[in-house]
Amino acid sequence: MFTSRTTLMWIIFFISSVQITLAQEDSVKATSLSEVVITATRFPKKVSETGKVVSIISKEDLSHAAGKDLAQLLNEQAGIIINSAYSNPGKDKSIFLRGAKSEYTVLLINGVPVSDPSGAGGAFDIRLFPVDQIERIEILKGAQSTLYGSDAIAGVINIITKKGGDNPVGMYGGISLGSYNTFKAGAGINGSAEGASYNVGFTHYQTDGISEAEDTTATKNFDKDGFTENAFNADFNVKLAKGLHINPYFRYSYFKGDYDAGSFTDGNGKYTAQLLTTGIQASYQFSKGALHAFYDYDEIDRNFSDLYGTYPYSGNKKTVELYGNYAFSNHIQLLAGIHYNKQKMNDSTANPKNPTVSLTSPYVSFFLRNLGGFNLELGGRYNKHSGYGNNFNWSINPSFTVKSTVKIFANYASAFKAPSLSSLYGPFSANPGLKPEISTTVEGGVQATILKGMLDARVVYFNRKIKNVIIYGPNFYMINLDKQNDHGVEIEPVLYIGKKVTIKMFYAFTDGKVTTQHNGKDSTYFNLIRRPKHSFGANIGYQVTPNFFVSTQISNYSKRSDLFFNMSTYTQEPVTLSAYTLWNAYTEYAFSKKHLRFFIDLKNITGTKFTELYGYSTMRFNITGGIRVAF
Repeated sequence: MFTSRTTLMWIIFFISSVQITLAQEDSVKATSLSEVVITATRFPKKVSETGKVVSIISKEDLSHAAGKDLAQLLNEQAGIIINSAYSNPGKDKSIFLRGAKSEYTVLLINGVPVSDPSGAGGAFDIRLFPVDQIERIEILKGAQSTLYGSDAIAGVINIITKKGGDNPVGMYGGISLGSYNTFKAGAGINGSAEGASYNVGFTHYQTDGISEAEDTTATKNFDKDGFTENAFNADFNVKLAKGLHINPYFRYSYFKGDYDAGSFTDGNGKYTAQLLTTGIQASYQFSKGALHAFYDYDEIDRNFSDLYGTYPYSGNKKTVELYGNYAFSNHIQLLAGIHYNKQKMNDSTANPKNPTVSLTSPYVSFFLRNLGGFNLELGGRYNKHSGYGNNFNWSINPSFTVKSTVKIFANYASAFKAPSLSSLYGPFSANPGLKPEISTTVEGGVQATILKGMLDARVVYFNRKIKNVIIYGPNFYMINLDKQNDHGVEIEPVLYIGKKVTIKMFYAFTDGKVTTQHNGKDSTYFNLIRRPKHSFGANIGYQVTPNFFVSTQISNYSKRSDLFFNMSTYTQEPVTLSAYTLWNAYTEYAFSKKHLRFFIDLKNITGTKFTELYGYSTMRFNITGGIRVAF
């Protein structure tokens, strides 16, 4: 569906629009460029003052996502593919940000990193966090290890939770029913008074689901693989003195479900997983900056049981960080901090037993702000790891804004991923001599608000190179060997028609290849399995009346490659997954001064048969409907 000619047409359209806006009067009103974000610099800064590539899922967007889970919501963003987003609800999900594998993306909750010390790659399981408790999501793309440390090779996703309401006591909740005998209910209380605020919420979700494995048998008798989740979240904010706040929090999530034996193979596997997160954040705001500190404790337990045995995975992570920002003048700012985390994997079969690693990282970033429209960020981070030693990474991020409506930007940065505990000391194929995976990323582009605020648009090109990629070596243990080279283009126009209609679109192209050694010689080939080279999305939202909202969404994904493990020959065989298009729709009506809302969410309206993972099922047409209340 997409060709290089299509890409060229988009770029020509965008450049032509930029030329039009530069010829317009100075009264053009910026929208997205004037928005304030936190994740790009770790303190509030307008999008126009940073060259970082930031995408925002707003509170309004989330209010119209009542029928989606976090995987489906992220899957609608430019440059992000969530593999298995529309497979069985309990199927594990993989985040591919700009074509990178899941463990190259950092997940934050309110700016605090979360991960899984027990997992092979350490990636956080996004099934463990319900959409109901999210206020906003900021997606920061590109190499971000200078600010966020290990794993931030492809980018960072910062989940910002709901906060206290406007009144001393408020209540909210909802209930919904859907296809596959799906039931979801949630309730919460929040409020604020005299410098303190709180939010406490609970979510229950259960579904019979579909068969995880695709059933190609004549009898069509594969059983359904269900999924149940309970999640609790509590956030508090207390003002101790002028400018001084503390924010204790506690989160607990538990889910269980069924899984099959593999591609096209039914099974009776069972799994459970639970996440406990608790900690405290503190901040002190003063006239020229702020100081921040946090302590966070994460504990994850996962258990899998099937015909072949029982497999427990558990671990914990303790994180302490102190950082602050200071403005020397209107044009010069500084950010500095130190990060420490210690991870433990609970495994008596590992060598050594129940291994731990620690990472200490001081970092600093220097900012030049609005020097005649010019902005610059220079940063560096030193990392001392108890396993492999030390490494250093850096970032250079200039940008130039014209008349507050057009921003030209570039980034050149390094990033790294420390070897996981499992890779270093686990019971299978571990290698304590592993080095960190190291990347360098170059990106550049243009972002603008044009046509008197009717059109926001951004065009970005990126090129990412990774060396010392960890793979299973010829002797069946992990080694640093491969080189990975990925590049792509993202085009994101948003059109505002009056105050009622918003049209958000994106086109993303991603390509990549790996260089590895076979028989002493380099071999290079495409290896981004399950990741389309071309993806396109369009979402049209229409606020028909103040109380009535409708939207529709079209997504298209080009053909992808995958690997099928043939049990009869014990070999991996390449397969091709066909391109597909999904059509979704959403409608909502509010009553009683918007305290009561009814919604209906339709997915895969045409019943398209498609595949996200070879040999595994995906959902056909399905519907969710329900009510939400807030007082």
